[in-house]
Parts: sequence; structure tokens; C-alpha cells
Amino acid sequence: MTRVVVTGAAGAIGSRVVRRLAEADDIVEILAVDRVGTPVAADVESKRVDLAAGPLDSIFAGADVVVHLASAATPGVPEPAAEELDLAIARRVLDAAGSAAVGQVVVLSSAMVYGAWAANPVPITEDAAIRPNPDFSWAVARADVERLAAEWGSRNPQSAVAILRPTAIVTDENLGQLARVLHAARIGVAADGDPPVQYLHIDDLASAVVFAVRGRLDGVANVAPDGWIPPDALHDLEGPKPRLRVPGWVARAIAAARWRFGVSPVPPGVVPYTSHSWVVANDRMRALGWRADHSNEEAWVVSHEPGPLDRMPARRRQELALVVAIMAIVGVMVGAVLVVRRLNRGSGPDIEV
Repeated sequence: MTRVVVTGAAGAIGSRVVRRLAEADDIVEILAVDRVGTPVAADVESKRVDLAAGPLDSIFAGADVVVHLASAATPGVPEPAAEELDLAIARRVLDAAGSAAVGQVVVLSSAMVYGAWAANPVPITEDAAIRPNPDFSWAVARADVERLAAEWGSRNPQSAVAILRPTAIVTDENLGQLARVLHAARIGVAADGDPPVQYLHIDDLASAVVFAVRGRLDGVANVAPDGWIPPDALHDLEGPKPRLRVPGWVARAIAAARWRFGVSPVPPGVVPYTSHSWVVANDRMRALGWRADHSNEEAWVVSHEPGPLDRMPARRRQELALVVAIMAIVGVMVGAVLVVRRLNRGSGPDIEV
């Protein structure tokens, strides 16, 4: 008999997890917790609770498993206040789980905690060190939540702690927020490098969470489909896109300026994740019997809503992409010339009158 409490139960991931748990024969009671308190499945109790301030001990009392999915931060978007709130909520959830002697805690993290580095192996296994790129605070915050969970596990050795690290998540006809930011960073002025990529359908992530609960996973597990999409295959899927390749530091500088003035959804810290590989192995989840229903390619295809460019003939798209790329190069060159002229004018000799 298993009683499961799910935080963030009204969200896109949480609602799917609750519905799948409700279908499992060995899960006898589910408590869906969220700030909005929206019913997510039949015969599932729902409570409206503010995890940052509301009472949690009574909610977790008698629970066998706590699945912590709630998050105030937007995936892939640096939000210091929201990231600090996530840490505070994680502490409160873990403290309440300890007081209730919960047998297992499942925490959702991200494969981005490995960081995007030139020396990364392909693929990365769970034994790799946590090294998120320091200027990408969203990934740093996920690593901090993981550390809180690991410390809680060391204080509660009788309990299992499962930490799931999914890759970029997509849904039907829509790239997830993180996948959308990564995609935007790969087009236009982009950093040198063409790493392989992975896409995880949200339904497969929900399935992985349920497998972690029913298999009483203890430890870290990556969540991704088998394999990855090589650069050439990704280019074929995306079609011709205008790209101006520049060194990584230039791409970060441009992204920082555009982010600062609110003209781009791409935070500068995400740029390395588009130039270095961070694809992961899924062996530990497979050992639990989990399999992704969608391959990386299938996840990309179902998440992609064709636009006007996709409906053009291939040759026409190539021609248009070439024109846009040339215009971008010309624009950069003109801008450089104007800057040089301004500097020369400003450094001319002083004339006495």
C-alpha cells in the first residue's frame, strides 16, 4: 500500500504524473498539491497549498512517497528571485518529509547540471560531476536543489532519494520553454560548434517519474530517449536556418546585450549549451524497465508546428536562408565600419582655436 503526495500537481508535468499514478494498481492513495488546487484526476484528493508559507507537516503525514515537481522558476530563464524561492520551497518540502518519515523523495532536476563543456563525454553518465555553467543561474539552481536533496538523504538514511535529470522537454505541437530557448540560440548569430541534441517528450518524463516511484529508485538517473540527434540530422529536421557563426565569447556578448535590452529570449548563459555536448545516457532508467515511447526525432517532430518557411520548397528555403545570412553578415560589417569611423573621429588631433 503506497500513499503518494505530488507537489506541483496542476502543472503540465505534475498533472500527467498524477494521472499515471492513479492508473497504477499498487498506488492506493494520491494527494495532489498545488497553489491553484485544480483537480487533475478522478478519485484523487487535491489540496490547495502555498508550499512557500503554508503548513506542510499535516499534508505529508502518513505519506510513503513525496514527488516534488513544484517550481517557481521558468525552465531555461534566469530568475534570481524565483530560483531562491525554489530553494526555500525545497528546504520546506524536505524538512516536512523528514518529519513525516517519508520512505522516498523524488526530486526533478535537469541534465543541464552537468554543464556544457568541451571535455564532456558523449554520452554523460550519472557518475559525472555536477558542473553547471556558472553564468547560467537556472542550471546552477537545479544543482543547488540536488545538493539539498542529497544532504537530506544523508540525514535520513532509511529513506530513498531519487533525483531525475531530464534533457530538454517538449510537448505535442510545442517546444518546451527550455527547448525553445536552446533552439533560438542556435539560429541567427550563433556560437561555433554543432553538438548532438536530445529531446524528451513530456509524457515520457511523466512515465519516468512513475517508474522511479514504483521501482523505489534511490540515487540519480538521467531521463532521455535512446541515443541522440547528430548535427546533420538536426539540420535536416529544422531545414535551412540563417546562421552567422562566431566565436563563443562573441555569441555570449551579443546575447548579453540583446538580453539586457529585452530584444531576445536567449540568456547569455545558455550559449555554451548550444556549442558543447551535454547529451546523457539513460541506462539507469532502462534498468528499472522504463523506455521512452518517443525517440528524439519523434519528440522533435511532434513538438514542431510547421510554419510558412516549412511549407516552402526546399530550394526556395535554401535561397531565402542564404539571403538572410548575407544580410546579417553585411549588417555586422557595416556596424563594424561605423564603430571604427567613430573611434577614429574621436581619437583625432585636438585643434587649437
